[in-house]
Amino acid sequence: MPDQFGEKQHEPTQHRRDQARQRGQVARSSDLSSALLLLAALGALWLWFADLVARLAQLTTAHLAHPRLRLDASGAIGWWEENLSQLIGALAPLMVTMVVAGIAIGVLQTGGFLFVPQRVAPDWSRLNPLAGLRRIFSLAGLAHLGFGIFKVVVVGAVGLVSLYQKREEILALWQLEVPTWGWYLADVLFWTTLKIAVALLLLAVLDYAFQRWRYEQQLRMTTQELREEMRELLGDPQIIARRRQVQRQLVLNRISSAVPQADVTVTNPTELAVSLKYDPEKMDAPRVVAKGAGYLAQRIRRLSLEHGVPVVERKELAQALYKQVEVNQPVPPELYKPVAEVLRYVYQLQGKPLPGTEPV
Repeated sequence: MPDQFGEKQHEPTQHRRDQARQRGQVARSSDLSSALLLLAALGALWLWFADLVARLAQLTTAHLAHPRLRLDASGAIGWWEENLSQLIGALAPLMVTMVVAGIAIGVLQTGGFLFVPQRVAPDWSRLNPLAGLRRIFSLAGLAHLGFGIFKVVVVGAVGLVSLYQKREEILALWQLEVPTWGWYLADVLFWTTLKIAVALLLLAVLDYAFQRWRYEQQLRMTTQELREEMRELLGDPQIIARRRQVQRQLVLNRISSAVPQADVTVTNPTELAVSLKYDPEKMDAPRVVAKGAGYLAQRIRRLSLEHGVPVVERKELAQALYKQVEVNQPVPPELYKPVAEVLRYVYQLQGKPLPGTEPV
């Protein structure tokens, strides 16, 4: 009996997912964000590295060749004002790329922009050392620690293998000029970092899959939670059932009083039933006094037969009346002709004169 133990055996509803999202609870992986940001930074360096190095080298050379910095506060401020714009211009592509990439990665992981002010509010319960120790030594905390150690081992292994493959070239750098081995080391470091970033990305994908699975497990619902949510959204099921029963009884009472007064009932033949009444002295056009589908159609048909109201099968007319005309509303002009034909047919069967004419 899983319900007695509160087993979460039901998939989360959309309402539960929306509530969790409003509280800022979404499936996300910080490792995936870090790996993608690292790849974005490497891509920016790949595109603008030469220009960045050239501008920084030019700026450095200019100030080393012609030092004008005075060793006082005003001299330092003047130096920063003179060179800050150049420094920002050199680093702007890299900085803009990182900001855009960070926003895009966050939006992709959370499924859109997510603004949760209460998440940035101070939570004094997190300052409790006992609660912090419980989080650290919990199963999830130990799993996170183990995964972190595994990442360090993987990153170290990838870096060592990449550098070991270049050991001969690195040992021979002393024979080259300084600019040459500087560019070579930058190239080696770039590709080594790229390999580490790819390895971190693969691990981050696994971490995101685990976080997604854990998020879905946390959102699962017990039977009691599902019942409470349905009661919150729709109301008490007993009250809803009672309300529907009262509404059904009101409809049946109205049909029971209106159908015996009708002149004809048009059917489809058993799926739909529409009762019509026409009094030329009080009505400008025939009116629909009752209509129904399914069980109500059978009820109208049975009442019509019990009270001697003619039942005429007209499939297309019954469908049109049921869809276009509400109860106690007149028939629209486009249905005058088929309704008049039905009424004429009924009056002829009963040997009655047509409304507004004298008997022959």
